Amino acid sequence: MSALDLRTRAFVDLAAAVAVGDDTLLRIHADRAVEAGVPVLWGDELVLQSVLMVGYPRALVAAAVWRAVTGQPAAFEEAGEDFSQLPLWAERGERTCRTIYGVNYDKLRRNVRELHPSLDAWMVMEGYGRTLSRPGLDLVQRELGVVAQVLVLGAERQLHSHLRGARHAGATDTMLDEVMALAGAQAAPEAYRKGLALWERIRGTQETGQG
Repeated sequence: MSALDLRTRAFVDLAAAVAVGDDTLLRIHADRAVEAGVPVLWGDELVLQSVLMVGYPRALVAAAVWRAVTGQPAAFEEAGEDFSQLPLWAERGERTCRTIYGVNYDKLRRNVRELHPSLDAWMVMEGYGRTLSRPGLDLVQRELGVVAQVLVLGAERQLHSHLRGARHAGATDTMLDEVMALAGAQAAPEAYRKGLALWERIRGTQETGQG
């Protein structure tokens, strides 16, 4: 029995297709997502968070395909341009980032700050606060989408972090088994092989949300 419902499977497939960046593939998976009953809001939030993983060029292409397939205007519960919410973005960014990284949170912040203080600030404020803490998707859904995309990108360090982060957020190992298989079908063979080997190492650990 599948650990993911039909809508979530279609959502993960769509996330992977956004990372691939092929218009035809995007259209196929957007059509399938609509057929599976994926809400317009889910797709819109996926597009917005995809900016963090795949950049504006592919996110904008995905947004255009999603608008065309759904035939509906953008759905959102929070306006991303409301800069009066800067304190809120900072507060919830720290909270969400700490949830994802657990006991490694302080180490992450220190390491990124050493790379560049602005990267650290943007990661927390823009990445985790303004974007990944938005309403419309829960944190498990968001992390499943991130895992799918970084697997396709072959970004092993980020895959390692977000496989663990998805567990910290509440995703089960069987859910992540499915996400890896679904996204792996769209990834380059070598990226999938390395990603799967990484997941097998993580899957064998017994860490909790605090690890």
